[in-house]
Amino acid sequence: MREILIVGGGYAGFYTAWGLEKKLRTGEARVTVVDPRPYMTYQPFLPEVTAGSVEARHAAVSLRRHLRSTRLIAGSVTEIRNADRTVTVRPVSGADYELHYDILVVTAGAVTRTFPIPGLTQQAIGLKHVEEAVAIRDRLMTAFDQAASLPPGAERQKLLTVTFVGGGFSGVEGFGELLSLATAMLKFYPELSIDDLSFHLIEARGRILPEVGDKPGAWVVRSLERRGAHVHLNTQLVSVEDGHVVLSNGEEFDSSLIVWTAGNASNPVVHNHTDLPVDERGLVVVRPDLRVGTDSDPVPDVWAAGDDAAVPDLASPVPGAHTVPNAQHAVRQGRRLAKNIAAALHGGRIRDYRHSSLGVVATLGLGRGIFQYKRIVIKGLPAWLMHRGYHVLAVPSWERKIRVLTVWLTAALFGRDLVSLASVQHPRDAFVRGGDAQRSDESRTGSRTAA
Repeated sequence: MREILIVGGGYAGFYTAWGLEKKLRTGEARVTVVDPRPYMTYQPFLPEVTAGSVEARHAAVSLRRHLRSTRLIAGSVTEIRNADRTVTVRPVSGADYELHYDILVVTAGAVTRTFPIPGLTQQAIGLKHVEEAVAIRDRLMTAFDQAASLPPGAERQKLLTVTFVGGGFSGVEGFGELLSLATAMLKFYPELSIDDLSFHLIEARGRILPEVGDKPGAWVVRSLERRGAHVHLNTQLVSVEDGHVVLSNGEEFDSSLIVWTAGNASNPVVHNHTDLPVDERGLVVVRPDLRVGTDSDPVPDVWAAGDDAAVPDLASPVPGAHTVPNAQHAVRQGRRLAKNIAAALHGGRIRDYRHSSLGVVATLGLGRGIFQYKRIVIKGLPAWLMHRGYHVLAVPSWERKIRVLTVWLTAALFGRDLVSLASVQHPRDAFVRGGDAQRSDESRTGSRTAA
């Protein structure tokens, strides 16, 4: 039986494995997915997870629930040696070991790109995984609770100051949703007012949302500023030590919540630990049919897709263009990969990947959004409804669609669920404090008895 090894269980990897389960004959091949997480994160829902509009579990698609005949390994691939058809796997616990394959699929995905900015790794949090989205929401809600018990001043101001770095889709959507959540929470905190909130969006370029046109992007900036946000364009983060934000334009302020969404970087295993061909950005060189290599120098039995692959964009009028790293492409590339691998095994026709954009749509908070398809631009509530409609259709499985719809309908009737569960990040604290208090009481009782 052939061994098909898929490195990474994100969009492209999940849809490749899901498709292969449907197309492979019984006993024809064994599909293995290696990923440290037991689920695929539906990243377009992460901004709504930060706002509590989508439950965290509903943005996570269980691999075991949907990949019934695929072998799943909880671990990370740390090295790919295609010359030996071997990868090194680092499991969640235990020693590293090797796996051999006949067919390799590289869908490791990208990682968050960071820079050597003082204090960044100590203070900031990303927005690429469910855990991060939940932590951002809980930190904001905890900050509200703490600020409400403080008098006006520097400490209270810092707690209610939120900073997002990066004006791409992830940053703008997360920023807009969190601003919407904070504004909605004010009616439950009579001690606080809209003037106490300070939201900052920092972007190094002269515009945000590069996927939309200049005018729609400028409209988004004006929309956020009308809601009280501060948008800093052509501005870089200089330092963030101890939560003190220093910007390249000379502005400084303290912020208790700093979210870094300033782009992606190639996965280290692809960039540094493989003998597969990579380009100057550290992405796997891929042909239009998603096979690794070039037309003149293909790599047999190796395929790649998603954020760590330089996939030619055949639908683009720009010569040499590559597909942008987004969910729209990764999902469709995964489906095409499954069809092409099955075709290669069955002697069928292998087709090139081609997908024309369906447009871009972004949420900017509850009831607010923007959509653009070529010259068609839709703003406000209609765009927000289009955003929700598209993503509830795109999230895998009817089970997930129904769960998400149920949460949305419940929120429409009863409002947001404004409960912080920040304590779950340190579940043993209450247990340890209880034990310490009990020992302290016993010690004092013993001292009085002895006296």
